[in-house]
Amino acid sequence: MLPVLSLTSCQEEDEEEWVPNVDYSTYDTDNPAYHVAFLNIDTENEQPVNSQKNKDYRNCHVQMTSEKEEWNTSCTGRIRGRGNSTWKWYDKKPYRLKLDGSLSLLGLPEGTDWVLLANYRDPTDMMNTFVFILGERVGLPFTNHTRYVELTLNGEYMGLYQLTEQVMVGKGRVDIDEETGILLALDLNDGPKMSPKANDNFWSAIYELPVCVKHPDDSTNMQLEPIRQELALLEQTIQAHDLGQLSKLMDVEAYIDFLLIEELVGNKELTGPRSMFIFRDQGGLWTLGPLWDFDAAYGLDWRRMKYSHHFFDDPDLMVMGKNPASHKDSWKFVTGFFTDMWADADFVALVQERWNLLKPHILEDCWTETLKYYQGASNALDRDAIRWPIDKNHKTEIYRMGNWLAERVDYLDKVVSQYSEHTITKP
Repeated sequence: MLPVLSLTSCQEEDEEEWVPNVDYSTYDTDNPAYHVAFLNIDTENEQPVNSQKNKDYRNCHVQMTSEKEEWNTSCTGRIRGRGNSTWKWYDKKPYRLKLDGSLSLLGLPEGTDWVLLANYRDPTDMMNTFVFILGERVGLPFTNHTRYVELTLNGEYMGLYQLTEQVMVGKGRVDIDEETGILLALDLNDGPKMSPKANDNFWSAIYELPVCVKHPDDSTNMQLEPIRQELALLEQTIQAHDLGQLSKLMDVEAYIDFLLIEELVGNKELTGPRSMFIFRDQGGLWTLGPLWDFDAAYGLDWRRMKYSHHFFDDPDLMVMGKNPASHKDSWKFVTGFFTDMWADADFVALVQERWNLLKPHILEDCWTETLKYYQGASNALDRDAIRWPIDKNHKTEIYRMGNWLAERVDYLDKVVSQYSEHTITKP
């Protein structure tokens, strides 16, 4: 039985006031990974953390307290704000934490760089978590993990935060060769449009993607040229929808998995693009990922995104469209870098095969796993709602999220089965 319920019996009630009487205790577990830890951060001289710029890191002391004693940590590091719209628009701020030494936090892979996601726009706090679980299940490399903490900063309770790894090159992160590996962000907010004078970004040759070079992190104009050329070759291959050549340049299976997940949750950031990553190891294939940033998905009302928390509408709204290669019925134009391969019948056959393998795990496995995190965080979500009151109730919204996903799986299944009707047959 799927962990979702029908809303039909409550149609006449006020959606904003109604709270479903759902017992999620069956999804609870003794595993401390699902439970919320306490994170106390004190900056030097109680300096305020009021900027997301690198120059404004504040020295700090970090104290992590968990029900699992060996996860308790006391260390020093630096903290600053992070994010673009999430930092500028919302009262509850996200943070970037850089420890003075490489440590494991709450059982996650060791590292110095961590992120505290505020998830202020997400009324469930589970949107990223569900995608991370799904990405890990299908085997997408270097998928982020989730832990939840209640943060106290300079003595002030800041609410519930999602602790996860910083997307960067390094052991326990994007673990590719640090000398020759490449990590790129495809992000309108991080590319040449917003920073035209920076020497670490460019517009790609074919699809005019906004590219920011994240690694190597000391890029110069001379170093950018071979990266431009490599990316242009990949773009040319996609534009020609040449599956044979693409398999020599790119991890096709990961490419398909990545885009199916983006479409499953209806991530509108694909249209920018924003918050998309692609990497290549030494002598390896280009690979899309890691997955990142999903609070513009799940039926978000884009028109009100600056001031409200409206999600879980339109489970039949496609981001890439019913016919991705022609962008038919798409929500907004998505670059052909993500869609042109759908013109190839062999590629579409692979998409349909991967979807049929993925589909059974979405609700029975990944959504059920997400509910374990939700159950573990439910009391902290109550406290967070007092600290940061919004116009939604998390008990209602997690219920709606599950139903939206169930409807979305059914609808996407029909769309994927019809993809082959739109492809080009090569002579």
